[in-house]
Amino acid sequence: MSAPRMPALFLGHGSPMNALEDNIYTRAWGHLGETLARPKALVVVSAHWYTRGTGVTAMDAPQTIHDFGGFPQALFDTHYPAPGSPALAQRLVELLAPVPVTLDKEAWGFDHGSWGVLIKMYPHADIPMVQLSIDSTKPVAWHFEMGRRLAALRDEGIMLVASGNVVHNLRQVRWQGDQTPYPWATAFNEYVKENLNWQGPIEQHPLINYLDHQGGALANPSPEHFLPLLYVLGTWDGKEPVSIPTDGIEMGSISMLSVQVG
Repeated sequence: MSAPRMPALFLGHGSPMNALEDNIYTRAWGHLGETLARPKALVVVSAHWYTRGTGVTAMDAPQTIHDFGGFPQALFDTHYPAPGSPALAQRLVELLAPVPVTLDKEAWGFDHGSWGVLIKMYPHADIPMVQLSIDSTKPVAWHFEMGRRLAALRDEGIMLVASGNVVHNLRQVRWQGDQTPYPWATAFNEYVKENLNWQGPIEQHPLINYLDHQGGALANPSPEHFLPLLYVLGTWDGKEPVSIPTDGIEMGSISMLSVQVG
């Protein structure tokens, strides 16, 4: 009997403090880790590794990267010592060809976009994982196509976890006081949810053309937090259920929407 097809997850990661906190989002991530089939390995796409070209972590013991400032020391003292997988990194090189993928053996590791959510899903940090970078030089549709190529991993017992936020405007954040979501943030968040199951020519996909939405540019002044969603949607076979483990907008302009394919 063949193993079940692994789901693909997009998790709205929000503040780095979620790694320490207990809230509705972190509990939902923990529930996913407890209830989904346990993967053999993880491939993670994080908004925080935004590069020229494509790289993949290829070391045995990737470092925990604390790529933020101004937070309590306890957050900097938190580490996620999950093992790397040079073999899986090499598998990605082969799977994504002819896209050139650089094997990163020392520069990067697991940034807070990846370990900040996985520390809640798999707190024992005992599942091998690699992190794949997001090529900043490529058009939006290219990232969706990368998801299509990565879909084969789901049939090999490997889970794809992408981490970002579909609304991510730090300049508009309401740090204190009234944190009611901006109307444009709510509208764009709803637009994303309405189009998760969209089927049709890739060039017409509403979420590939997300900047056509009147709130698209305000919701994402830069694309790196939105693009991880497309890797997950690219793995969808058009039939599997697509569900929403978490939803909500924090501080007016940060969406905590998460999407599960399969």
